[in-house]
Amino acid sequence: MKYVIVLGDGMADEPIESLGGKTPLEYADTPSMDELSKKSEIGMVHTIPEGMKPGSDTANLSVLGYDPAKYYSGRSPLEALSIGVPMKDTDIAIRCNIVTLSEDDVPFEEKTIIDHSSGEISTEDCDVLLKAVRAELENETYKFYTGTSYRHCLIWDKGKVVELTPPHDVLTQVIGQYLPEDAMLREMMKKSYDILVNHPINIERKKKGLNPANCCWFWGAGTKPALTSFEEKTGKKGIMISAVDLLKGIAVGAGMGVANVEGANGGLDTNYEGKTQAALKALLEDNYDFAYIHLEAPDEMGHQGSVERKVKAIEYLDKRVVGPLVKALNESKTDYRLMVLPDHPTPIRVRTHTSDSVPYLLYDSANELDKTWDYNEKDGAASGNFTKKGYKLIDHLFNVD
Repeated sequence: MKYVIVLGDGMADEPIESLGGKTPLEYADTPSMDELSKKSEIGMVHTIPEGMKPGSDTANLSVLGYDPAKYYSGRSPLEALSIGVPMKDTDIAIRCNIVTLSEDDVPFEEKTIIDHSSGEISTEDCDVLLKAVRAELENETYKFYTGTSYRHCLIWDKGKVVELTPPHDVLTQVIGQYLPEDAMLREMMKKSYDILVNHPINIERKKKGLNPANCCWFWGAGTKPALTSFEEKTGKKGIMISAVDLLKGIAVGAGMGVANVEGANGGLDTNYEGKTQAALKALLEDNYDFAYIHLEAPDEMGHQGSVERKVKAIEYLDKRVVGPLVKALNESKTDYRLMVLPDHPTPIRVRTHTSDSVPYLLYDSANELDKTWDYNEKDGAASGNFTKKGYKLIDHLFNVD
């Protein structure tokens, strides 16, 4: 038996008037999931423990079977693992987004945050920008490391875990009240704007009508993580297939394999086919028992507030991942159990994460059901199937609950 999770990050949503009162998941053209749902169990799962902030870090830990209340030590340390940062026990890792701030002639504190991803800037361009920041701001205490696209890392030697605001939580707002209380972090953010605002890459981006990547934004501070081995915990040899450093870092910390797929970038134009093929190769050729295929695009489109592009991200997940994956596994005559779900909602209305429960679909090729429901939030809630503690859902996938 092989096991697969296809995770559409932030895919869950709320009913939207422009979609006729449907959610993007209800509205999207998803023939593969529509067909699977009739043979599957569907239900709802709560992935965010009470009192914890809704994020892809806590939520994906839950989906992978790790209780965030026990294992979570901050988001950035997990990303640091992914990019090979040598963290000491006394280090604090901090996520460093390269964001877009307004460039109006007002004091730094009165500027507005326009885009948390700088138009999903390429890793190559961002690496050049980060080198400019590093040349002026890096020292023995603060070290910058390049990650993927707009997502990077700052290591603070002998630092402290400080409360920092995620940039995607305050889009379109004036930044002053959301800047770090720590004076040095605040000053570094301010100086990074001065370094980047007139950088040649940003001058070119503005000429092309693209959002400039003009400021470092710090958030997600935490200490070195310590995850139990996934294989020891579950008895399954697993692999992570994701473009996002956070997910790769969780996999590294858990001793899972990590597939690096060319063209996988965490955006709407990611290499869906490459991710699907990587999963099939891992399961059918490389002796892996479990593959986790993570698609970031629905979350990014939710943060952008784009209904049309979020629907498109869900349709791509269905047609370019779920459909081909199921077809190939069926043709291989391999028994498998497949789960499709989001980690958390990223509703268009708020453009950030919420803690609401999310719908899951669980298909077993060796035990097909006969149902009339579809896979979406409404039918998931109506099914009566509910997992309160999200980290226990993977036991249901592995049929050990």
